[in-house]
Amino acid sequence: MIIVPAQPLPPGTLPAAARILLLLTAVAVLMVGLTPPPAGAAATITLSSSAGTAGAGVTVTGAGFPKRTKGTVVAGTSRVAVTTTSTGTLQVSIVPGGSGTVTISAAVGSAAASTGYTVLAAAPGTDSSKGIRFGVGTGGGPAAGGELDEVAALAGEAPSIVLSYKDFNQPAPIAELEAVRARGAETLLTWEPWTWGGGTEQPAYSLDRIAAGDFDAYLREWGSALGQWGRPVYLRFGHEMNGDWYPWSEGVNGNGAGDYVAAYRHVHDVVRSTGATNVSWVWNPNVPYWGSTPLDGLYPGQGYADVVALDGYNWGTSQSWSGWQDPAALFGDGLAQLRRLAPGTPIVIAETSSSELGGSKARWITDLFGYLSAQPDVVGLVWFHIAKEADWRIDSSTASVDAFAAALDARR
Repeated sequence: MIIVPAQPLPPGTLPAAARILLLLTAVAVLMVGLTPPPAGAAATITLSSSAGTAGAGVTVTGAGFPKRTKGTVVAGTSRVAVTTTSTGTLQVSIVPGGSGTVTISAAVGSAAASTGYTVLAAAPGTDSSKGIRFGVGTGGGPAAGGELDEVAALAGEAPSIVLSYKDFNQPAPIAELEAVRARGAETLLTWEPWTWGGGTEQPAYSLDRIAAGDFDAYLREWGSALGQWGRPVYLRFGHEMNGDWYPWSEGVNGNGAGDYVAAYRHVHDVVRSTGATNVSWVWNPNVPYWGSTPLDGLYPGQGYADVVALDGYNWGTSQSWSGWQDPAALFGDGLAQLRRLAPGTPIVIAETSSSELGGSKARWITDLFGYLSAQPDVVGLVWFHIAKEADWRIDSSTASVDAFAAALDARR
């Protein structure tokens, strides 16, 4: 390598390379002053549901955005303004516009995030001209919009009643009630005084404790929440109490004669004292059977039940102890007892279905709707669309699906 001696520079003069280095340094300093520091995490959004029927709302939740900054959430052709919180989060409900797959995005300042959402074809409408309302219970409950859409497609009609279950460890499910309302339906909310999975012997939930006021604070929380929500809801407390499979039944869990009525009335009175006048109370035994607790000692009396109901299943030969029962044999005695105890009160079949084993489920479905259509005080039927002890689902067979859609359409 040949080294050329450096030529001396005039005093105060910098080499060209040094001048360029200084210029780049100045620009970098200036940009640091103008550019915000990078966020700790990229902005993200999540949806309460990845799909829904046209006209249904979805909740968009975001994180990682600039703090206390205005922005916009866009869902297809719909747009909603938002302002983030002091921690850079956002939450807003929006009804996506368009059809098929649409993009839902959130843009706040220089941060943005997006995800896909599917707008389903509108489910078949509820037939309000019918005298018997159609309801359903599914495995996912009110929050499982996809299951409810599936039932509507199978039945050719969207259910106007959605069955729900909560135990005594859960708050009033206002978000679920609102989701059902957004579908144009109402909730039949089952309130069970026990801890799920704990068996029939749960002394903490004895009927005496409930009647004595041990749960009053919890009852008032529910009453206040339901009353503030303000929309119609059907509340069935301690259903199937005439059997022996729940800890609120008499003869189990230390409960004695008269304890159920005392507990039911107490729960009713405490909830009603909060101003929850939008609640319709449903008294709901199982269809009576040999050995069940007589209904006369379990009915709380006039003024305590706005609706009376029955649960009844055709088990067919799915169990060692069961046999095929046609609808009249299954429900006839129970309906007669409800009319005697609560004359003039509307009746709902709150849970029903049939096994495929032991007979024709399709024929049973046709007979069920025909039988109930001849009962003018029966105003609703809720189908238990779950494969549990047996395959109770509408689509347990092609014949069952076809019979259900036809019978539902032909009902009173």
